[in-house]
Amino acid sequence: MKERISIAVTGDVMLGRGVNEAIRRYGLLYPWGNTLDELRAADLTLINLECVIARGGRPWSRWPKIFHFKADPAAVEALLLAGVDGVSLANNHTLDFEEDAFVEMLKLLDSNHIAHAGAGRNIEEARRPALLETGGARIALICFTDNEPGWAASREGPGTNWIPISLSEQSLEPAREGIASAREAGADVVIFSIHWGPNMVERPSPLFREFARAVIDAGADVYLGHSAHIFQGVEIYRGRPIIYDAGDFVDDYAVDPALRNDWGFLFRLQLSGRSVRRVELIPTLIGRCQVNFATGAAREAIIERMRERSAEIGTAIRSEDDRCWIECRSDL
Repeated sequence: MKERISIAVTGDVMLGRGVNEAIRRYGLLYPWGNTLDELRAADLTLINLECVIARGGRPWSRWPKIFHFKADPAAVEALLLAGVDGVSLANNHTLDFEEDAFVEMLKLLDSNHIAHAGAGRNIEEARRPALLETGGARIALICFTDNEPGWAASREGPGTNWIPISLSEQSLEPAREGIASAREAGADVVIFSIHWGPNMVERPSPLFREFARAVIDAGADVYLGHSAHIFQGVEIYRGRPIIYDAGDFVDDYAVDPALRNDWGFLFRLQLSGRSVRRVELIPTLIGRCQVNFATGAAREAIIERMRERSAEIGTAIRSEDDRCWIECRSDL
């Protein structure tokens, strides 16, 4: 096994609507800005894909839904150029253009060898871990969502790997089974990714904190949350990182001047052996449908906000020169 393994993870990547138009106009590399080299340099890069990629389909209309996000099939090439190895599909936009477009996206991802988890043609496929290998290590990505319960996959029907957020067996048993399935498949490291909770919430609720800790207790090595569109604090629990919400990475959304949903991070998990030793945090800023690394006063403000939110839950962020990181104790 490689002595050091680097995994880049992000929150929401939305390549539809305005971003799709920007790709058509400026090219496939445009959404990634100057983050491209960092994304490519990681041994693995994992994102939450918050749109459908397809040519066909029609906007979801079986019940009211305000936003429908779809990117052209060329967006798959944009993912490949950024070095994206795996995507979470467990979110509230995967079926925005109904089942035909969703299945078209699955075929596009499969034919381009981009791993995916969290949604499928049936519940068995939706719950299946994505296994990725790098440096002699097997990394499993298991994905869940509590958004859009009507989209939950069934035995015969497509949909997402949906669970409610609670401490009941209805929620925790699928989480434990997903982790166990990943271990049985030979995973050295299990990343539990979940699209959960309401938008624009600055801090995880007590229930969300209890749930995330229960997932770590069940054997996950990393807990990666997203959905709020703004980042929340990071907690180290039993030596393992809980990223309560990674925020947004690429989108075209209107910006709240106080909550600053254009502020975010590229999170870099540094593995040694089978343990996450460190989480590096690289501040980012979205503008004009493109993400770039934040600089100057914006960078300092983003770091300070993360420092404050993480300190509230007992986590210290270290910094030196232009780097900031969180140490993980893996011996607990």
